[in-house]
Amino acid sequence: MVSGVNMAVNLGGIKMRNPINTASGTFGFGWQLEGFYDVSMLGAITTKGTSAVPWEGNPAPRLCEVTSGIMNTIGLANPGVAGIVEKFGAYLAGLEDRGCRVIMQAAGHSIEEYRDAVRLIEELAPFASGVELNISCPNIARGGRLVGGTPEDASEVVRAVRPLVSRPLLVKMAPVRVPEIAKACEDAGADALSLINTINAMSIDIHTRRSRLSKPTGGLSGPAIHPIAVRMVWEAARAVSIPINGIGGIATGADAAEMILAGATAVTIGTQNLPDPTAGPRILAELEQWAVEQNVSDINELVGAFEC
Repeated sequence: MVSGVNMAVNLGGIKMRNPINTASGTFGFGWQLEGFYDVSMLGAITTKGTSAVPWEGNPAPRLCEVTSGIMNTIGLANPGVAGIVEKFGAYLAGLEDRGCRVIMQAAGHSIEEYRDAVRLIEELAPFASGVELNISCPNIARGGRLVGGTPEDASEVVRAVRPLVSRPLLVKMAPVRVPEIAKACEDAGADALSLINTINAMSIDIHTRRSRLSKPTGGLSGPAIHPIAVRMVWEAARAVSIPINGIGGIATGADAAEMILAGATAVTIGTQNLPDPTAGPRILAELEQWAVEQNVSDINELVGAFEC
């Protein structure tokens, strides 16, 4: 509290020293950024989405730049829970000891795959402060539709996983039917919600007449989606009483402040970590300065303080 403002927040039972988190897939496992700053100064990091067994993901090209953002079709490539813990577990446990909370994200293509991933996280990653359930994955067993694309489907997967998780459970939602699905996740036992995930989009190479990615479509992230994300965070905050982790195009402290005013308890930096590896501490400093200018003693006073 250099400024005198208390920046600590509680994200569904995850006690963070400040509201700044990092988005799955954009921050590696934290150690990659240690050469730029002390990662433990952040409130939390969220690991790359992790499945019970390794996933190869989609073929290249997986990324392309577009106006005000990037598109990706990574396909949640990852070495599996055991592989991540073996390679990075010591660092992540040390990061927790240094005061930065670690949130392990679980991914799957079916309810049973989610259950398997969560069981392994519970067994092999006791250092993690929480588990984030990414319900934006395609459900292969049900024709490829989003695992959490309807309130009924979202509720089903959260209810199936909830008894297996002894720590706070966050649910990362797709940008669809937000108020309904947010309420369904809360009723099913979620401790907090993370939103939004990327927005499905398309980019065509006009010279080759082919997709600029290996798939016809991909997930759009970055500043282009920020106003949409703010609106959806506001909608979710009006529908539920559990905390919200706001994600989507946060590139400045002002962007983070918008999320908080809309109802987010914590804010998550994603795409901006790629062009600016020092985005975390910079946005934290800008956010704290904004809180000072708002003449509050606690950042939590500003959560949901939007007035129409």
